[in-house]
Amino acid sequence: PGVGVYLDGVYLARTIGANQNLLDVDRIEILEGPQGTLFGANTIGGAINIVTHNPGDEYRFTAVAQGGSYDQRNFAFTADLPIISHTLLSTITVSSQQQDGYQQIIPYPADSVYGETPFVVDPQDAYPKAPNEETFSANGGQNLQVIRGKVLWNLADNFKVTFTGDWSHENQPGMPETVLAVYTDPANITGWIYNTCISSSPATLAGLSKPVASGGTGIDFTLLCGPRAAGTGLAPGGAALAGAGYVGGPPGPYNATTAGADYEGSADPRLYWDYAATDTGNIDETYGDGPNFAYYNAFGDSITMDWNLNDQIELKSITGYRQIAWDIGTDLDGTPESIQEVTDNQHQWQVSQEFQILGKALDNRLNYVGGIYYFNEGGFEHDFVPFEGLIYIYDYTNDVNNTDAAAFFHLDYQATDHLSFTAGARYTDIWSTFNGGQADLNGFTYKITGCYPPSASASLIGAPAYLTCQEALGFPDPAEPLRYVPNTTDAQNWRPFDPTVGTQYHFTDDVMAYLSWSKGFKQGGWTTRLSVPVPTTAGLRFGPETDNTWELGLKSEWLDHHLLANADIFYTHYNNVQLNVQTGASPVYLNAGNAIIKGAEITMDAVAKGGFSMRFWGAYLDDYYTYVNPTIGIPANPSPITGAEVVGIPLDAQLPKTPRFKLGAGPQYTFALPNSASILINAMYTYTTKMYNDSLNTVLLMRPTTRDLNAAIHYISPDDGYEVAFGGTNLTNDRYLTTGSLNLTAGEVVGTYDAPIEWYLNVRVNLGGGTK
Repeated sequence: PGVGVYLDGVYLARTIGANQNLLDVDRIEILEGPQGTLFGANTIGGAINIVTHNPGDEYRFTAVAQGGSYDQRNFAFTADLPIISHTLLSTITVSSQQQDGYQQIIPYPADSVYGETPFVVDPQDAYPKAPNEETFSANGGQNLQVIRGKVLWNLADNFKVTFTGDWSHENQPGMPETVLAVYTDPANITGWIYNTCISSSPATLAGLSKPVASGGTGIDFTLLCGPRAAGTGLAPGGAALAGAGYVGGPPGPYNATTAGADYEGSADPRLYWDYAATDTGNIDETYGDGPNFAYYNAFGDSITMDWNLNDQIELKSITGYRQIAWDIGTDLDGTPESIQEVTDNQHQWQVSQEFQILGKALDNRLNYVGGIYYFNEGGFEHDFVPFEGLIYIYDYTNDVNNTDAAAFFHLDYQATDHLSFTAGARYTDIWSTFNGGQADLNGFTYKITGCYPPSASASLIGAPAYLTCQEALGFPDPAEPLRYVPNTTDAQNWRPFDPTVGTQYHFTDDVMAYLSWSKGFKQGGWTTRLSVPVPTTAGLRFGPETDNTWELGLKSEWLDHHLLANADIFYTHYNNVQLNVQTGASPVYLNAGNAIIKGAEITMDAVAKGGFSMRFWGAYLDDYYTYVNPTIGIPANPSPITGAEVVGIPLDAQLPKTPRFKLGAGPQYTFALPNSASILINAMYTYTTKMYNDSLNTVLLMRPTTRDLNAAIHYISPDDGYEVAFGGTNLTNDRYLTTGSLNLTAGEVVGTYDAPIEWYLNVRVNLGGGTK
């Protein structure tokens, strides 16, 4: 990720498992822009620092229970448990978050296409899949349990040790996927072949398998179709399709022609692949009953030692270890058939060590921090993707190891009572290794060319007879002819230097202006998705991403601290922007080009008499490419792409997830009751202009202007011992795409919609140790 997440000083290298329960969190620090000096590489967009609650010296217990829409049932508690007063203190937090999904999986209606005729689909064990597969009746739900503990040991007045440990378990439904479009012309190769296989007679398939010079397609359907051949497609009502129906007219049983001689269809018909086969008429319903799960176990622990040598110098050590095992499954085709049922298996572990020295000097005008840092992680990632049952994408290996060693310093110097300066830098040595091994277990490349099996002579495709099919088609590993990448380890090394400088001027104690410049770095790596063979593992590389950011801002308080107003403008120049770009059948992570993002932000918090307060914020972004990688290519298809037929990212494209404007307002009103209790009413409204969910600016995946409203009413008891809240989220019921993908090789555009309007009832109880 480009925004680093830190939990009590420990870097979470993967966003999986970073969904931290917030009941025991003291504060969350949001730092915008490059944070490489203090937080290291891969914080090019900012850092999120989560600081959990330190154990107190008094017993304290807080519990929360919440129910709501879709059978929501959340429970959590946190407790301070002193073991030895003032010396050995502890806290523990336990939470469980459960909610059913909002996208229902419904049976495929037999009478909508095939009348009473049954159809067959591939069994779920027909293809390799990630382990821990589980089937749910709805998508988009939650089932997450978290346990976190902390022990504080005050060994001396100036020396303390903090032990933390956490464990998270997720076993919940997958993402709610909705098919937005299906394309099955010859440019959408796997969808077209699949439909041709199931809707053409054996004689038609034989004719199509002839060379182009003989009137065929040059594609060996005999090899590719397998059990899908022999004319198993059926027209509405169960009548067999005409043998030449697909070739002579529009595709599909919904508008099939009857040219050619009828033939007796197979007793095992299959679903035809087009949009009508996927469309339920409701984004909160799907026919896709394939893998739909998100499963992980994540745990970590850390030891932090603080030693105050004197009033001026503090030494700190932070040691951390974390591990994640993750499986996910999602049915992208919206049908019971295994057209695109993607599963994924990952495992990652990491260890880190940081030593810091913090202090003051020069009559307390200089604050400084410096240190050294070491980080090492290893892991693997495996994809399992069947494309229409024709390509079985699988990973033999995708093993990675990253090692970082860094030294850093950061200085704040107060030159006068009004003027101060900031300077810092970090030097990092990054060493990464990777062994990539994606393969096609069904030999699609061999079969589509007619050069099969891999050991056959390449004379089958007009290549020299002394070459095998494997050699002629470029598959690099003699021992594994289906493997796209040789079984070798590649290495990359980077040595970024991330400086920052800035100045602040305090007009008064309540008004400060600042100007800063900083440089960010995000390491390169290797893409793990590929659909063509490459001669070396180095062919999977993408380079590092860097940026330079300038920021000018104002922070201020007014009206006797009743109004806080902050504003800033910034200019960021990105080089080698790393983006996921759909290339052929695979989403390929690569350097898309260079870009500039200019923007402005304003936030205001006002507190008025009578219990009324208001929060307002606004942001403006102007983003554009200055250079686009000319090697980026996608199959030309004007339907889902802006600007007719394109073969890459247009120079005038918008960067993904970058709306032009974002505005929000949060009014809050508190009034007292006669019994000293209080009623709190609050709301949060957010307005966001349109943005694209993918790097290719796919129109069907565009998120339009959205308006989101959340609101709640709270009853707070006289002694703050308990609180009851009733509220709702997405009260405007604004439904929009939060993510999505375009795959023209498979012939599909699919996206995920946000959750509909929901309500909740929350009860909080506070006992002992003060109030929350």
